Amino acid sequence: MTAPRGRPRAFDVERALDAALHVFWRQGYEGASLADLTAAMGINRPSLYAAFGNKEALFRRVLDHYGRGATAVRDEALRRPTARAAVEYFLHAVAETMGDCRNPRGCLMVQSALVCGEQGAMVKQELIARRTAACTAWRQRFERAKKEGDLPAAADPAALARYLSAVTAGMAVEAVNGAGKQELGCLAEIALRAWPEGRS
Repeated sequence: MTAPRGRPRAFDVERALDAALHVFWRQGYEGASLADLTAAMGINRPSLYAAFGNKEALFRRVLDHYGRGATAVRDEALRRPTARAAVEYFLHAVAETMGDCRNPRGCLMVQSALVCGEQGAMVKQELIARRTAACTAWRQRFERAKKEGDLPAAADPAALARYLSAVTAGMAVEAVNGAGKQELGCLAEIALRAWPEGRS
């Protein structure tokens, strides 16, 4: 005899995650209250706890949800034939996303890490780990580019990966300040002027 099934959830989990994502994106981890989250998600606290666990667990689910899109963009960039083409594609994709008025301004990963006090220490570590993983993927791509002569022998793949991370974080701050797609695209082009050229 099979055990009776529990009652189905009366809400769409993906839509709820989208709603929570926008709250965290606008307000950061610490700024997003449970009242804000449940109101945006259209559920009550018991439903939130039952479906996602606590606020920290919900935020991790939101990061996974957000990360699927960001990882897809990065993976598409990494498939470009040269390191410069990969960075160019990525920076302009970032400019499009961050400058899109349909999205909250800036970057969820950057803004949520800026004001993490003691209570958000675990979240801050999670964000650092995810940014480090992204940086590692870029470093590995640049190491390959260096071996292939696509980057000069003196190039430092780790420093270039950090440079790319710093540029995108700066673009996020500019987006919060009101920069749109065109302004962010200009920043991307300026950053690309500093890109080291490989062997001709």
